[in-house]
Amino acid sequence: MNVYYRGRGSSQRYVCQSRTEAATDNLCLSFGGLRIDRVVAQEVLDRVQPLGIEAAIAVMNEHGQEQSEKRRQLENALEQARFEAARAHRQYDEVDPANRLVAAELERRWNERLINLRALEEQLAQHGKGPVIALDPEDRDRLLALAQDLPRVWDSVGATVETRKKIIRLLIDEIVVDVVADKIELVIHWHGGDHTRLSVKKNKHGQNRWTTDAGVVEFVQLLARHMPDKAIASILNRSGKSTGRGNSWTSSRVYSLRRVHGIAPYREGERAERGEVTIEEAATALSLSQSTILRMLRDGTLPGQQLCKGAPWIIRLQDLERQDVRDDAKCRRSRCPSSRDPRQRSFDL
Repeated sequence: MNVYYRGRGSSQRYVCQSRTEAATDNLCLSFGGLRIDRVVAQEVLDRVQPLGIEAAIAVMNEHGQEQSEKRRQLENALEQARFEAARAHRQYDEVDPANRLVAAELERRWNERLINLRALEEQLAQHGKGPVIALDPEDRDRLLALAQDLPRVWDSVGATVETRKKIIRLLIDEIVVDVVADKIELVIHWHGGDHTRLSVKKNKHGQNRWTTDAGVVEFVQLLARHMPDKAIASILNRSGKSTGRGNSWTSSRVYSLRRVHGIAPYREGERAERGEVTIEEAATALSLSQSTILRMLRDGTLPGQQLCKGAPWIIRLQDLERQDVRDDAKCRRSRCPSSRDPRQRSFDL
């Protein structure tokens, strides 16, 4: 299968170029790669976590043994070099100074032994400055506990795609994929002959990692019965709600959301058919100002519903015909607000 990207920054998609026998115009397999990659990566991490740290401990212990062996070899070589330098010194002291050729040769050999001795001493000194790798039981337990942080390391910025691919290729030989109904069936063949079967549910049409929150979709569905897309976008922005990609809302984005989820647009006169009025229409019907209607709504003397802060109030026309509402409106028009005491009565003079 080949990997395709629809655009810059978009998620990958796996596509098989072979054609089906039933319909030659259709590709045999095609599905989004984001969820598949995440499932396979998790399976790889599950395999690596218990073994990778043990392997690291084994390598560190082996490295420590190699360091100790190298130091022992240097110490033995240094001891031999000291012995040879001392012997060369004795031979030089014992030679007759009159025999200049022999004395010069013995002096040269002594100098060579001293140079070799100095070089071994420097190597041993440098070796002693290196880190001593030795794990006590407490360090080993702490290192094993780091296995729980392996997923965080895998998803970190420092872990490149190339590194992840190398790890996967070291463990996995091949992956066999088939689409069965609404699921993607995978068989992972690991190096060594083992295999694992996985089943991943396919995304629905229009569903991806940038999918808008379900609560926002439901909210738009309610608002679409009362106002056009531009007004919906304003309310969503004031409410602090964003698109699936984290962008602010515009009328075109609201339109796209409605189209994907099959939400019908607002139709002029739709509220009137349901017997609903706005604050402006309620104010006209009761001969009050809009601010007075708003106070009645907040006081509870006029029933109404507001989907969220900033959204328009939904008032039923039949509630405007209620006697208690009309009496309260009459008192407010005459600047004599009614009491909250239900026993109070008004006199018509």
